Amino acid sequence: MAAEPSQSELTTTLHLGLREVSNSPANHLEEQLALLSSEDRAVVAEIQNSDGEKAMVLIARGSHKGSRFLITAEGASIGRSAASAIFLDDVTVSRTHATVEKSGKDFVLKDSGSLNGTYINNLSISEHTLVSGDEFQIGKFHLLFIGSNK
Repeated sequence: MAAEPSQSELTTTLHLGLREVSNSPANHLEEQLALLSSEDRAVVAEIQNSDGEKAMVLIARGSHKGSRFLITAEGASIGRSAASAIFLDDVTVSRTHATVEKSGKDFVLKDSGSLNGTYINNLSISEHTLVSGDEFQIGKFHLLFIGSNK
């Protein structure tokens, strides 16, 4: 007699499905900014008017929606580890999932060999130069990059 599969199976494949992102970074950025408080919009305006030495990542979708993280020339780690600069507490996120690094005048998103990958516009990336308004997905989280407009 064959055993029935257990409903409490602990090891299964996680399928995240199609990753939904906006088609236009500029439009999506405007939509997200409209949802922010006036205080938060003032902080974003400061980043956008900066000399490009700092940027911000905003959680656009997922738990802790609206949380914002400052990215400086030192860069930032993203992951499920509590030591990460951008801590995303969900099993769909690897402990050391990705990094944002300063490269010249640009900020570059790099996947750190994560299990579920890092996506921009539904495409898996290993490295991507970020532009203000880019939305990227890490696990269940959709993050919005805000950089200088100069």
